[in-house]
Amino acid sequence: MAKLWVKFQRYFRRKPVRFFTLVALYLTAGSLVFLHSGFVGQPAVAENEPNPAASVPEGAELPYQDLLHLERGFRETPESPNAVRRYGPWLKSTSSKDSPERGRLGDYGGTWSRALKGRILREKEEERAKYVGCYLDNPNRRALRGLSFFDYKKMTVFRCQDSCAERGYLYAGLEFGAECFCGHKIQGANASQDECNMECKGEKNNICGGINRLSIYRLELAQESARRYGSAIFRGCFHRPDNLSLALPVTATMLNMSVDKCVDLCTEKEYPLAALGGKACHCGFPNTRFRLHDQEDEQLCAQKCGGEEYESCGTANYFIVYQTQVQDNRCMDRRFLPGQSKELIALASFPGAGNTWARHLIELATGFYTGSYYFDGSLYNKGFRGERDHWRSGRTICIKTHESGQKEIEAFDAAILLIRNPYKALMAEFNRKYGGHIGFASQAHWKGKEWPEFVKNYAPWWATHTLDWLKYGKKVLVVHFEDLKQDLFTQLERMVSLLDVDVFEDRLLCVEGQKDGNFKRSGLRKLEYDPYTPEMQNTINSYIKMVDRALRLRNLTGVPDDYYPR
Repeated sequence: MAKLWVKFQRYFRRKPVRFFTLVALYLTAGSLVFLHSGFVGQPAVAENEPNPAASVPEGAELPYQDLLHLERGFRETPESPNAVRRYGPWLKSTSSKDSPERGRLGDYGGTWSRALKGRILREKEEERAKYVGCYLDNPNRRALRGLSFFDYKKMTVFRCQDSCAERGYLYAGLEFGAECFCGHKIQGANASQDECNMECKGEKNNICGGINRLSIYRLELAQESARRYGSAIFRGCFHRPDNLSLALPVTATMLNMSVDKCVDLCTEKEYPLAALGGKACHCGFPNTRFRLHDQEDEQLCAQKCGGEEYESCGTANYFIVYQTQVQDNRCMDRRFLPGQSKELIALASFPGAGNTWARHLIELATGFYTGSYYFDGSLYNKGFRGERDHWRSGRTICIKTHESGQKEIEAFDAAILLIRNPYKALMAEFNRKYGGHIGFASQAHWKGKEWPEFVKNYAPWWATHTLDWLKYGKKVLVVHFEDLKQDLFTQLERMVSLLDVDVFEDRLLCVEGQKDGNFKRSGLRKLEYDPYTPEMQNTINSYIKMVDRALRLRNLTGVPDDYYPR
């Protein structure tokens, strides 16, 4: 054996190139084995595993002990793929197991992957909007009179639709193969379909109108979007304030009044509100004299504009109000607490219940940063500077958490418990999990095994999360997401009161105008069907009844009526 080894040594000394080649081949083989092990599938979940929730008869409630059993072992605490549990600052996960692209396209590669991706994109595009038809367009009197933009190299149907939907418009129209127009109503006549015959500049297989002809689509919006006129947001019809000069300090008379003229004037004067009162245009801020809380019937403002045939300009006693693009800076300043807080106050919610939105509102209302039990780099980059502070630092006004369980809850001195309809919360969290904070899960995820497995695991957690905080929490203020959305001013006052911060009413009125923030899902709806099966609905309804009963036993308002029946 020793002689054989000596022969090998002599051979490779004379032929060093062959020696290094052999070593390289050995290392390459080892690398391939290692990489192969990374693609081994995850262990399958037994389909016949007993599930207490599946056997719940309709109208019955699942025992709390069984609910706790269901919850253990599957709960995913962080709200983001980038988020990690915070035992110390600046921890960050690098896991990519939830990558939406990988889940969407699997592990295919090459030509097949590109073909599959192209087909998926076409399917998604078809689901976003419905084609209305071909319409006449006059450059002097546009059929769609909202936002417009052009791209003579890369215009596509989807790009136009998405841009219009993002701004809350109901219609998107394409013309000359490269022009996009948005609007709330079609103000033009039908044309022959043959006259819309120009291919889109950015995709050869789709039609983008024709010469003075619009291919118009009706958009299926992801949620109720704000009505707009161009860049201005419609706020409603309101009664003339008692002291007009103090409520709206700038007034100008316009004989040929139009929404455009009044909005442009108030934008130029740097006011966030434009109020149209017949022939007068008024500008100002929301304030205690003009709160914009008592909206009137829109018919009281239905007087046509002198310079615009299709829009209303209000009357001398009832104003049509629009919010301009001018930012109200009275509530935009934020900072850390000047001293260490004596109490740790949780902003607790189930994932998908609007915690990030509530943090945005609290920061604007109080002027102080909120913290987090986790670290999410995407939220930090969007302006949540308290995200990087350790949750026990005491420098933030409250701490975001999705935790439940006695030990975690008792670490806090008080809590705002945000509760949302589980049907909406589950879908919101599923969209976040597979599409990001303001994105959407793909059709493949909704129709695949991911959605049923997600509901099976997360639905019981929705109930146990609320029950645990009611049982173990100290000074728990319950806020329903639906109430916060419908009556933001009142609910925000309650939240600020628990945080023990003195806030002027004008600041809260400012928050109402800046309420959406950067994490509102907008754009086009991805689902045109109810993803919940009858079995899922039966199970979730039992959880709703359980939470409703627990709230009422503590003399609190039960869940809102729209939680059920389904």
